[in-house]
Amino acid sequence: MNSEEPRQGQGWPAPPAHPPAGPANGGHGGYGGGYGGGYGAPAPVVVARTSSHRGAWIGAAATLVAAVIGVVGTYLVSTHDDDPTPPRAQTPVTSSAAPSGAESGSGEDTSVDSSQSPEPTTSHETSTPSGTQSSEAPPAKPAGAEAWKGALVIVYAEDKDLDAAPPAESEIREENDFSVYPFGGHMLQPGDDVKALVWKDSTNKTPSYEDCARDIDTLGTSTATELKTGMVVCAATNDGRLARLTVKELAGLASDTRAVFDVVVWSR
Repeated sequence: MNSEEPRQGQGWPAPPAHPPAGPANGGHGGYGGGYGGGYGAPAPVVVARTSSHRGAWIGAAATLVAAVIGVVGTYLVSTHDDDPTPPRAQTPVTSSAAPSGAESGSGEDTSVDSSQSPEPTTSHETSTPSGTQSSEAPPAKPAGAEAWKGALVIVYAEDKDLDAAPPAESEIREENDFSVYPFGGHMLQPGDDVKALVWKDSTNKTPSYEDCARDIDTLGTSTATELKTGMVVCAATNDGRLARLTVKELAGLASDTRAVFDVVVWSR
């Protein structure tokens, strides 16, 4: 038996299964720990945990900072995309005479060269002076020339103006020269200031302008005359023209009364 064995049996406590924590150098905290339990012991667990937690916090902080940077970057990019594009600067037009549709940014000179503008057309080249045509009236026919000739129908209640060419009913009653109405037969009624003369000649000659002009002033009247087919009447209109009316046809009764004449109107 070893000489030290009796000491263990004299009341010394048995060493624990795991050595107690002590100083980092293994300590000399008493004989109970023994020299074998102090030297070569592993580093305390507390130190290892502290280092592990610090690294975890640093990693989490780095992750959070990276996330914040990503969010901020995305916001800045989207804000930049929403900003309207600033308008492009335009080159000022060099002249107010340039066409409104010309693009100033083309770099071309938009001013109008006055030397190339079309020359105004003079009035004498494009039109005839108004004084030349408007003041010139058609030459008047000599007195006794035929102004109008043709067939003329006069019906009841539709007077005729022989001064119109061709003769027509005037809206002014005083301008109408002759009317036809029924009164036992077909009656020819001269209008106001109109004279009529039934031509009678033994030779059955058709009166000329000179014949009517010779007798109308002295023998013409404004009295109504009953018409007969073939009758010839010289007349002077209310406008001073001479006319000759030859009865060609009589027809109708009452409101349908009508007479057809062969008429010549001479100019005055």
